[in-house]
Amino acid sequence: MRDIRNVGMIGLGKMGLPMAKHLVARGFSVAGCDPAVRGAGIEMLSSPREVANVSDLVIVVVGFDHEVEHVVFGKSGIAEAGRQGLIVALGSTVAPAFSRNLSARIEKQGMVLLDIPLARGEAAAVAGKLLIYGAGDEQAFAACRPAFSAFASDIFHLGPAGAGQVGKMVNNLILWACISANYEASRLAKALNVDFEQLRVALLDSSAGNWALQMRIEEQPMPWAEKDMRIVLSEADRLRLSVPLCGVITEVVKSVKFERGWPTPGV
Repeated sequence: MRDIRNVGMIGLGKMGLPMAKHLVARGFSVAGCDPAVRGAGIEMLSSPREVANVSDLVIVVVGFDHEVEHVVFGKSGIAEAGRQGLIVALGSTVAPAFSRNLSARIEKQGMVLLDIPLARGEAAAVAGKLLIYGAGDEQAFAACRPAFSAFASDIFHLGPAGAGQVGKMVNNLILWACISANYEASRLAKALNVDFEQLRVALLDSSAGNWALQMRIEEQPMPWAEKDMRIVLSEADRLRLSVPLCGVITEVVKSVKFERGWPTPGV
C-alpha cells in the first residue's frame, strides 16, 4: 500500500476545517471544494471529482446520508474520478447498513471505503484530539493511520465495513442516555431546592460521573440528537430488537430541544 500524502477533504465545516488544518500542519497536501473557505493551506477545487483526482485519500465529513450519496455518487462526485485504489474514509455518522451498502458499491468502482466516524465533538477537532471508530480493509486503514493521527489522538479499528458505524451508534446511544439522565436529574435537584452546579461537582467525583456531565453537553444545541437516535431505532427495528429505553431517550431529547428552541438540521 502506497504512502498517503495527498488528502482530500469533502465537508469543510466545524469538524472538517480544523481537521484539514491539522493535516496541513503535519505536511500533508490537502485539497477541498468549499468556495466559502479561503487560505489555510488548502487547495480549493471545483468538485468532489476534482478533489478525488488529486488525492490518495478522500475524507468525507458531511451531515446526512443523502449528502454522502451526493458527494460520492452524484454529478461530479468522487466516483466519477474513476481512481482505482482510491481510499474514501467516511467520517460522517450514518447507519451501519448504509455504510455496508456504500462499501459494496464503492468496491465495484475499484475504490476502498473505510469507516472513520468521529467522536468528542468540535472542541476536540480544533485540538486535534478526536476519537475514530474505524473499520474496513485493515491494510488500507494502516496506510491512512498517519493522516488520521494528524487530527485524532485515539484511533480504533473494529472490524469490516460498517463496524465503525456500529461503534459510533452505540457511543451515541450511551451519550444521549447520559444527557437525558443528567437533564432530568438537574430538574429534580432544582425542584428540591438544591443548587445543581454545586451538586454537579460532587457527582463528577461519584459513581454518577459521566463525560456529558463533565463537558456540560446538555447546555449546547445538540444538533444531531434526533438523527443519532433515528439510526439506533432504525437498526434495532431492522433486527426486531426491543430497545424501549431508546424511545424514551428520543422523546426526552426532543422535549429539551423544543423547550429551548434549538433547531434540528435537516428537519
